[in-house]
Amino acid sequence: MLKRLFLAICVGVIGSAAQSECMRALTVTFVEGAPTDRFEIIHTVTGLTLTGLRIDLAPSAGELIFDTEDGGAGVEVYQPFQGDATTRAAKVADGAEMIDVELSRMQAGQRAHFTIDVDDRMASSELGQIRVTGGELKGATVAFSVDDGNAQLKAVFDADNRAKVCA
Repeated sequence: MLKRLFLAICVGVIGSAAQSECMRALTVTFVEGAPTDRFEIIHTVTGLTLTGLRIDLAPSAGELIFDTEDGGAGVEVYQPFQGDATTRAAKVADGAEMIDVELSRMQAGQRAHFTIDVDDRMASSELGQIRVTGGELKGATVAFSVDDGNAQLKAVFDADNRAKVCA
């Protein structure tokens, strides 16, 4: 019952102003770094267990890709997926736009992260294709998988490189 109520609430919350105000949420934040980029996951929804997430870069404003191999689709620096104790992923192909990440039954109050290189494919980019800036991640999506196996909660990355589902 709680999960259905949570889903109903999530569907109604779309705007970024509402996203920034909620206290109970599932959040993924992208942090540009050199040499590795970082995705941070924060879970603050009581009674909900996260089992995974899927990040899809295809709809991103910056035409982003995962750069996981030397000499491949990305520019200069590359970094394969590297998770913490909570995150696992199958090998991510160089140039892929999507990643599926398993989470070790993540509960409210927990944080997780993983690193991987992300590059843009824009002909003209503020800091070049090697660094993701400003709103280049905007439009990319994240789908959270919860423990009942049936529900998937979705969010869209905003211009501040954050995707958030409020409860």
